[in-house]
Amino acid sequence: MALIALLFQSAHAQTTGKITGKVIDQKTSETLIGATVSIEGTTNGAATDVDGHYVLNGLRPGKYSVMLRYMGYQTKVISDVEVKAGAATTLDIAAVPAQSTALKEVVIKATYRQESIGALYAIQKNSTSISDGISSELIKRSPDKNTSDVLKRVSGTTIQDNKFVVVRGLSDRYNTASLDGAPLPSTEPNRKAFSFDIVPSNLIDNIVISKTATPDLPGDFAGGNVQILTKDIPDQNFVTTGISEGYNTQSTFKDFKSGYRSASDYFAFDDGSRKLARNFPTTDQISLRQLTPNQVIQSINSLNNNFTVYNNKALPTQSYQLTVGNVKELGANKNRLGTTVALTYRNSQIIVPDYIQQYDSYNYSSQQNKFSTNIGALANIAYSFGKNKITFKNLYNRILDDQFTYRTGSNLNTTTTDNRFYAYDMLEKGLFKSTLEGEHGFGEKSTKLKWNLGYSNITNDQPDQRKVNYAQFSQGGDYIAQVTNLTKENARLFSKLNENIYSGKVDFSLPVNLFKQSTLKVGVNSQYRDRVFNARFLGLVINSNDPNSEDVRLRPISTLFGRNAINAGLYGLDEIQNLTDRYNANSWTNAGYAMLDSKMGDKVRLVYGLRVEKFDLDLATKDPTAQKVKLNNLDFLPSLNFTYSLTQKANLRASYARTIARPEFRELAAFSYYDYELLATVQGTPSLKRTSIDNADLRYEFYPSAGQIFSVSAFYKRFQNAIEPTIEDRNSSPTISYFNSKSAYVYGFELEARKSLEFIDDTKFLKNTTAYANLSVNRSRIINPDDGIVRLEKQRPLVGQSPYVINAGIQHTELNNKLSLNVLYNRLGKRIFLVGGSNYASVWEQPRNVLDFQVGYKVLKSRGEIKLSGSDILNPNYNFRYELDGKPYVISGQGYTYRQYAMGANYSLSFNYTF
Repeated sequence: MALIALLFQSAHAQTTGKITGKVIDQKTSETLIGATVSIEGTTNGAATDVDGHYVLNGLRPGKYSVMLRYMGYQTKVISDVEVKAGAATTLDIAAVPAQSTALKEVVIKATYRQESIGALYAIQKNSTSISDGISSELIKRSPDKNTSDVLKRVSGTTIQDNKFVVVRGLSDRYNTASLDGAPLPSTEPNRKAFSFDIVPSNLIDNIVISKTATPDLPGDFAGGNVQILTKDIPDQNFVTTGISEGYNTQSTFKDFKSGYRSASDYFAFDDGSRKLARNFPTTDQISLRQLTPNQVIQSINSLNNNFTVYNNKALPTQSYQLTVGNVKELGANKNRLGTTVALTYRNSQIIVPDYIQQYDSYNYSSQQNKFSTNIGALANIAYSFGKNKITFKNLYNRILDDQFTYRTGSNLNTTTTDNRFYAYDMLEKGLFKSTLEGEHGFGEKSTKLKWNLGYSNITNDQPDQRKVNYAQFSQGGDYIAQVTNLTKENARLFSKLNENIYSGKVDFSLPVNLFKQSTLKVGVNSQYRDRVFNARFLGLVINSNDPNSEDVRLRPISTLFGRNAINAGLYGLDEIQNLTDRYNANSWTNAGYAMLDSKMGDKVRLVYGLRVEKFDLDLATKDPTAQKVKLNNLDFLPSLNFTYSLTQKANLRASYARTIARPEFRELAAFSYYDYELLATVQGTPSLKRTSIDNADLRYEFYPSAGQIFSVSAFYKRFQNAIEPTIEDRNSSPTISYFNSKSAYVYGFELEARKSLEFIDDTKFLKNTTAYANLSVNRSRIINPDDGIVRLEKQRPLVGQSPYVINAGIQHTELNNKLSLNVLYNRLGKRIFLVGGSNYASVWEQPRNVLDFQVGYKVLKSRGEIKLSGSDILNPNYNFRYELDGKPYVISGQGYTYRQYAMGANYSLSFNYTF
């Protein structure tokens, strides 16, 4: 009987459909709680929940009229709402406030198409601040498969390497991100880097990038605050699977070199063979020579001494995705329980040849072989009952990056004629994020209480970075392994980072009788971060007094550290001990705010208030003589956003806000290490201060129709104590560190246009074609600090600030939306990568033209889709050059390149199917 009932329910679900959507206030875009939505002339109806969401179930295929009723608003009837079997029709409704002078009820009538456009208008036009975004409806119409793809469509925003977000030409340092209301932690230990490609696009409810601050937003950004909301309760049950195979023009099926690899590497987990054994000698035992010869041999043999270079063929990039959504209605009140689960997998093998680095002291050419595995999981569950909703959201992501580098070339600071350098480098990065949140509505008006509790854990393990250099001392001579002592080019690095983040916030908003229509919003939030970092630099050094050592040093890399040489006692164990290689750090941010959103008549809207943030940071190394880092800052961050409604389709906006940018733990830690890719030592600066930024914006925006926009914006930003990376010559070695510039300013303007091409000619092809473009033009200047360093440049732009950013594209759909075509173009103006000092000119990243495309075609009754994609198909070089005052830095008639490489063009073929 149970089986028969299940089959009956399944069959019934396939023969009926549903109407679902949100009800919002047409003037403010606030969601309305408790509004009644029903099928006209029937008893089939539902009340909106705390999100303004409603569902009308059990509708047979056909066209219906939907009625909206809500106290204080005019009744609205939307006709021609079509329902299809087994599908959910989305209808968002914009409710119109009732006129107090009306003598009788007025019923507003609209068609389905008119109402869909009207609701989207309201959302776009009624934002509280200067912002840009994209909704789930627009995402559905695009071919984007993950969050990073979606963000590329937002005005003034560029994603680099799928994780670094650039807003208005400002680098990731000045941008923040949140996922489902909680801060999105970085998966990189040394900078703000968010893996935006781990969230599938079909799980996104909306993305908003706020370019001006309001008191309810975190105060630590200047470019943009990226807010990503994932779906908690699906509109209907679904199962979506996806598979993708990719081809890289300079890698796939080419010779791919690597070090040791285990089967578990393909699942983003090291098999444990690279890590130090639990009983491995302590730092003191090694540095104080407390080990017996047999203990030394035993300890060396416990290490992974397999330096064999394996030759294989690079496999195509593989990507797999599974997403399951389920929704149930419980009880007579139709409470909803929704779950969404997603699994993702990606593996890539990329070769980066002709990697060139040169200056007046060295000239190297390298080949990098990058093996990367990324696995991710998402699990959301939500329960909506009456005017309440409880949501539990979880995200897990793990990345394993294994890189083998082979470098040749000369170092003019030594007596060698040529060098052969080998580096085996693996990183394991993990991110777990869990959020519990609640939303509760009170009374008949839109009084809401929201709360959010979050926990995140970040791990970054480098189990065994191994480096060995062979040197040739005469033309045609032998290459000799430089393993007689521990150096930056003969060492093994073992490091481990673990960080926990705890966060919580409460927001309360209620309507108040001020200027006729206002909303008061107050809230508090807190975030605590705790990081533990440990690193050990050790390695094998050969006994050069042993007569057999010369023959061993002539061995190839695969047998250089052979067991016979180790057991014969030819190798010793050495370690470089720095007490700054270990540090503990924690920070505590506590904030409170008050914000008033006031409508003054039908034209003017003011959103203003004050945010106060108290920030405390402590960072200490194991060195008792080293400077202990303590930051204690109390910041008052006022903001004002003014909106004047010129017409129903146009706004004029102005804003002012004060924001900040704080140094990261790594930038403050005195820990230093040799970055063999940059050929430089990287170390922190304990004396760094936070950056204060004053922001002013002016914007005109016009919405000709849904999904279309024209806007022009001007902005000005002034920075105090901007934090920047610098490269300087210390002890005849390039060193990268961080410093505070005295002050800086940035100003510029933005243009954005998104327009259907049907205005050119009323043909079907142009009706289905949309062109979009945005241009950001920026200027910036830095005033150098009074730190006693005589820098080569007196004036220069801010680090990471591009003078212009261009994004453009064209989107076309055909054959009843079955065929889609997208072409995207991006270009950033040249920008400073590293600030020069007294001996080095600044390093500038040169512009690149990036062209992407995607062609999609829906098959199997539109449940499946085949996509052909190409990214960076022009494949220009990444080029970093030394420049002085914007011109190539020339010594003895020669200019110099800091880095130059190409990543190859990528093409992929994918298939997605929804059950």
